Amino acid sequence: MAWDTDGTKRRLRDAALIEFAARGFEGTTVASIAARSGVNKERLYSYFGDKKALWELVLATELERLSAAVELTGVALDDIGEFAGATYDYHAAHPELGRLLQWEGLQASQPAHAAVRTTHYREKVARFATAQRDGLLDRDIDPAHLVFALIALAAWWQTVPQLAEMITGAGPDDQPERAARRRFVVEAARRIASPSHR
Repeated sequence: MAWDTDGTKRRLRDAALIEFAARGFEGTTVASIAARSGVNKERLYSYFGDKKALWELVLATELERLSAAVELTGVALDDIGEFAGATYDYHAAHPELGRLLQWEGLQASQPAHAAVRTTHYREKVARFATAQRDGLLDRDIDPAHLVFALIALAAWWQTVPQLAEMITGAGPDDQPERAARRRFVVEAARRIASPSHR
């Protein structure tokens, strides 16, 4: 019987995502990933090299999935609110991404794939700046700050769900509250960025 290399790699990546999100890079062991995946440690080393390489792959893969799911609509950023809403939806469906980013922020080392990620975000900033020059977004807001604020506005609900529940009285599984939070994110993003808001 042929070995299912792709399936084995996927099982290892999926197990690593769960382990890294729960325990961070330092708290996760190769043994715990292997045990969760049902694959021996030697396969992990053979396919990915080491734990650090797997950590970087998991984080890069999750960020690529976010990027593919939440594209800026049009060069003109016609609806900044829906961009923020789509970002909210993705983080609500994938709360492990916020946890990975929090764990990464606690590390003293360089962020995973920092150059590629920086280029990606700087391209967003440039598009926001173009939309400002075209009069579609408020020109008085620093475009880099606006990009960061919209991501935080959309993602922070899932990143610190305990705080959201303390403030609103509703947990992340409360569907009416989740819909209300999304509506708030969309409207707040529009108001923050609107050139006619002042």
